[in-house]
Amino acid sequence: MKNFDAVKHVRGESKFVDDILVPEGTLWAHVAYSRIAHGHIKSIDCSSARSMAGVKAVLLAADIPGENQIGGIVADEPLLAEHSVHYRGQPFAIVIADSALAARYGAEAITAEITPLPVITDVREAFAKNELIIPPMQFELGDAASEWAHCDIVLKGTAETGGQEHLYLETQGAFAIPVEGGGVKIVSSTQSPTAVQRVTAKVLNIAMHLVEVDVPRLGGGFGGKEDQATQWAAMCALGAVKLGRPVKMILHRQDDMRMTGKRHPYVSDYTIGLKNDGTILAYDVVFYQNAGAAADLSPAVLQRTLFHCTNSYYIPHVKAVAYSCRTNLPPNTAFRGFGGPQGKFVIEAAIVAAAEALHVEPLLIQKKNLLKEGDEFPYGQVTERCQAHACWEALEEKSPIEAARKRASEFNALNEWTKKGYAVMPICFGISFTNTMMNQASALVHIYTDGSVGVSTGAVEMGQGVNMKILSIARTVFSIRPESIKLETTNTTRAANASPTAASTGADLNGMAAQLACGVLLDRLKRFAAERFDQPYVDLIDVRDEVVYNEEHDTGWTWQRLVAEANSARISLTCQHFYATPEIHFNRDTSKGHPFAYHVFGTALVEVTLDCLRGIYEIDAVNVVHDAGHSLHPAIDLSQVEGAVMQGIGWMTIEEVVYDKDGRLLTDALSTYKVPDMHFAPNVLSVDFLQHSENPLTPFNSKAIGEPPFMYGIGAYFALLSAVKAFRPGKQVPIVAPLTPERVLQALYEKCS
Repeated sequence: MKNFDAVKHVRGESKFVDDILVPEGTLWAHVAYSRIAHGHIKSIDCSSARSMAGVKAVLLAADIPGENQIGGIVADEPLLAEHSVHYRGQPFAIVIADSALAARYGAEAITAEITPLPVITDVREAFAKNELIIPPMQFELGDAASEWAHCDIVLKGTAETGGQEHLYLETQGAFAIPVEGGGVKIVSSTQSPTAVQRVTAKVLNIAMHLVEVDVPRLGGGFGGKEDQATQWAAMCALGAVKLGRPVKMILHRQDDMRMTGKRHPYVSDYTIGLKNDGTILAYDVVFYQNAGAAADLSPAVLQRTLFHCTNSYYIPHVKAVAYSCRTNLPPNTAFRGFGGPQGKFVIEAAIVAAAEALHVEPLLIQKKNLLKEGDEFPYGQVTERCQAHACWEALEEKSPIEAARKRASEFNALNEWTKKGYAVMPICFGISFTNTMMNQASALVHIYTDGSVGVSTGAVEMGQGVNMKILSIARTVFSIRPESIKLETTNTTRAANASPTAASTGADLNGMAAQLACGVLLDRLKRFAAERFDQPYVDLIDVRDEVVYNEEHDTGWTWQRLVAEANSARISLTCQHFYATPEIHFNRDTSKGHPFAYHVFGTALVEVTLDCLRGIYEIDAVNVVHDAGHSLHPAIDLSQVEGAVMQGIGWMTIEEVVYDKDGRLLTDALSTYKVPDMHFAPNVLSVDFLQHSENPLTPFNSKAIGEPPFMYGIGAYFALLSAVKAFRPGKQVPIVAPLTPERVLQALYEKCS
């Protein structure tokens, strides 16, 4: 099937928040925010702004009728700063005017007197000063402390990963319309309509049923709109209720970059112990997460780092401790992989260090320790339907790793100033929200009397193709043309209490709910047809390609006639269904349980060429074998893997988020923050899906696709590192990502360090 969304995008027909026609009289909002990273607010002078032409109101914390609080996991983040500010870009006032320009000028006219306080941007400094968001977390398997004595080699090291800007094409935005009864309707660019509804209700001091949130689609999210879209929607709603007029806000790109959080930077210390044959016996790791100024989703992100701290390997003795540290940066938040990439990077760094000490290739240690069926993770769950070895072996058949090693070795022997490197990157990623309660979804399906179908779920379309996947589920169940099915906008009135579209669960949860609802409706129609055709066995009634069959004979009825006849007989053509992932649980006190419905596996081979004079490089090839189960939409899944690989490579190589010591974002525009483009893309990017992978816990044996492939990008870092080591054998290179050309030069030449 074609991806209808892609066609509409190319034609410019897709409607995003800023494309939707707003009612006459709509006002515009703009925020005034702190220009320093930490301080006490002595005064805020709004007089100049209030007297400016076009300005209708300036709202402060005192104007909030309910709770001045938007924190979800921890209540530590005000909607508008009132007594103090904790990062540059923290909002403290909302200016509402009759145009976007007037609102911006009004916000710039507000002056705030703020007494500066010490600024912390370094995560180790935050930890030393006990600036912790939550108490530390710990996962443990076996007894690592007593196992070191049994190891032939024990190594210690440090690994560091930087932040990453989401850079969604559509910036944060929303508009709100006051409705009768004291309520408000919000159209928001959010991955979490329920969070917007819940927080707005608290801010306005009204019940949730008075807040309707509608999401047409997003121009990208990547986690950056899971919680951080909420505040802009709440601000618009506050203005709309206060002034009795619609209010709209669309952030400018630079404001968006300055005011929103990124992927969490981590600094991590590890100890790894192995036998001489490469068997990993013990692993001890401590993660220091830079959460920023407020919790946001940091505790959940940190926990997922622990869940994925051993990547695709079985290690019998593990101790993993994690600290979420408070700094004076914008609150960091969800990003594709949600803490998993940071954890996987460290174990891969430890394996590379161990391989160097044992004088072997890292891939020998990787392959030797791959997960097998029944192996236990540090959180107590055991592997089921394990495809770690299957993916590795399929990759070796497709793109032999030994051939890559030989290519690099022969090239490096012949070239003094250019070196090749390669790395293998296996992945294992658990699928489910680790907060068990969130693994639920509902769907509402209508069959109209002409046979067309409308489907509503809690899934938000943000370019990942979830609408097409759910449409394909409905099409498969009903066996009708895809043109006859419409995926409605995501709306809190039609799909209440929905979990965010995040954690790669959108198609799993909402697709299962839709499949169940469609199945109930089809069963009703088949039972009705069985009665009409005097068929005692309902299973002998079938609908195929919009034709109704009885015992494989064409009845002469079409799908449209079946629906019309059923409606005339007063058969309900509407079904709402609910789905909750079965058999998952996790005890937060013991850090043990069965938190994931299943795991996604895969293996990538990354090859690079490094210019050792200039520090620049090319990604020669990325060959992937990925476990997608039975893909619901192969074209969409292929594009998801390719996009994830590119985003992962960007994080590992050229995307560098830089703050100065005063908490000022220096990479706040596309002129200073670099992302991969067509010229940076691998010369070869080849993706094969693993064959014969079954997964009965999802629609039609499919598997989640959004986050797992991102981790293949980690292989680019270690491929480049191997090229550096080919030029400078034995040199100890600090393990710091991203490995930008500047850092490559520092690794190659002492005078650059």
